[in-house]
Amino acid sequence: MVTAWHSARLSSRNSGMTKLRIDFVSDVVCPWCAVGLASLEQALRQLQGEVEAEIHFQPFELDPNMPAGGMDVAGNLKRKYGMSDAQLAENQARIRDRGAELGFSFDFNARSRTWNTFDAHRLLHWAAAEAPERQLPLKRALLVANFSEGRDISDHAVLAEVAAGAGLDAQRASAVLAGGEFADAVRDAEKFFQGLGISSVPAVIVERKHLISGGQPPEVFERALRELAAGAA
Repeated sequence: MVTAWHSARLSSRNSGMTKLRIDFVSDVVCPWCAVGLASLEQALRQLQGEVEAEIHFQPFELDPNMPAGGMDVAGNLKRKYGMSDAQLAENQARIRDRGAELGFSFDFNARSRTWNTFDAHRLLHWAAAEAPERQLPLKRALLVANFSEGRDISDHAVLAEVAAGAGLDAQRASAVLAGGEFADAVRDAEKFFQGLGISSVPAVIVERKHLISGGQPPEVFERALRELAAGAA
């Protein structure tokens, strides 16, 4: 679903292509965010030669009060959303199938706990400042670490290793995590997007004006982005 987003619009042309800014508001423990990103990337591959996307990952915490030791995944979901065991299994099967269609592997048996994601968001913010082209690989790697490998993405050693695998400096990543850098910037960004009315994710904001909500199929993203690119041009 595409709705008007009341803000300034930025657009430019580059070698016959329309360049669009995309703010992808999400959390790294949100399965539909993993689906949404894989779907968006598939749509952008279909739009090669027409649309050039500049993706900025923005923070959103599904559970900002998640304790340091994390919580049991199933118990947390059943309590938060009022799910039964059968409903949880059905929901996970649906997510797993959607991921498989898009080439993303969900292994819900690989992890029993869900983790606090604030430090992961700090790391993503640092990546955007340090090496913007590495933010997307880092985001992908964090989603894989959580959903495909069942790793503790609140653990600083794990986060530094994931950062290194995404082409970032592991020592600098460790220093950022240990020192609490970018904490205020992440909180400010969270408040900003919440202030715009974002209460669920993924939220895909195009050109700071148009909102595409949820983990939409690739064809929905493709159609919406083509329409918005035509308008920007």
